[in-house]
Amino acid sequence: MKASYLGIDVGSISINLVLIDDAGQLLYKSYLRACGRPMQMMQEGLKELALKVGDSVAIRGVGTTGSGRYLAGILTGADVIKNEITTHALAALHYESEARSIIEIGGQDSKCMILRNGTVVDFAMNTVCAAGTGSFLDQQATRLGIPIEAFGEYALRAHKPVKIASRCTVFAESDMIHKQQIGHRVEDIVAGLCESLVRNFLNNLVKGQSLHDPILFQGGVAANVGMRAAFERILGKPLIVPPHFEVMGALGCALLARDAVATAGQTRFRGFLVGEMPYQLSSFDCEGCSNGCEIMEVRIPSEPDQERLVRWGDRCGKWETTDW
Repeated sequence: MKASYLGIDVGSISINLVLIDDAGQLLYKSYLRACGRPMQMMQEGLKELALKVGDSVAIRGVGTTGSGRYLAGILTGADVIKNEITTHALAALHYESEARSIIEIGGQDSKCMILRNGTVVDFAMNTVCAAGTGSFLDQQATRLGIPIEAFGEYALRAHKPVKIASRCTVFAESDMIHKQQIGHRVEDIVAGLCESLVRNFLNNLVKGQSLHDPILFQGGVAANVGMRAAFERILGKPLIVPPHFEVMGALGCALLARDAVATAGQTRFRGFLVGEMPYQLSSFDCEGCSNGCEIMEVRIPSEPDQERLVRWGDRCGKWETTDW
């Protein structure tokens, strides 16, 4: 039975699961659409994983990341729960130890990370404007009648990319419609959109900083060759797309889980029965001070006729539970 470590990235658009071995080699990966039900899809992903790996591996550690990392960590009994900046940076360094810049564009947000000597020294996240993210590109591909898998290829066939407004999704979409109405080729519009979204990323996140080589391009949007070409054209530098670019967050927390268990000695993983485990999630507002924190709480069956209550979300630690 092969020792392995599980990484789970629970986002608003996708659920990613990764298994690695002691050497950090990938054994299994899964990219699932959240479909508006991230925790249920995570449970489905765990059940699918259990069916595929069976008794061939032993889970020695688990890590969670993403917007749903706390609840996912509580349900699975994670050994480590980390933010996306940490996990994406660690995964990037795993494949390119000299990495100095990371561009990460997922389904719902974008990130830029600056590294020096293997440490993140600066980062920026864009969670307000969806321009350039996977969900926006999906919408525009559907509107243009282009399969999202072919979107980038259309951009590469452009003769002369048209200029598309890059301030936000509303302006970009209305500008695209106008360019269609006056007769521009679809390929030129798609290429122009890619360049527009790259400018939006650089203006909102990079903000004049220098992106030094090696630059890694991660996240689901890295599959779009049109976006990659636009970045390289505007930056004047090559980008490295790592082998498992779409699951780098999950890979990073699997690596962290491996290191955490090496120190702790044993895992807290509840087992694949988590895929079938019922739970109740609720919230309330704390009125203890002016912060008015929203406290999340989840009730999990632990023993017959008993349940475990776990809370998080407060700034002061009044309600937080550390023993999961």
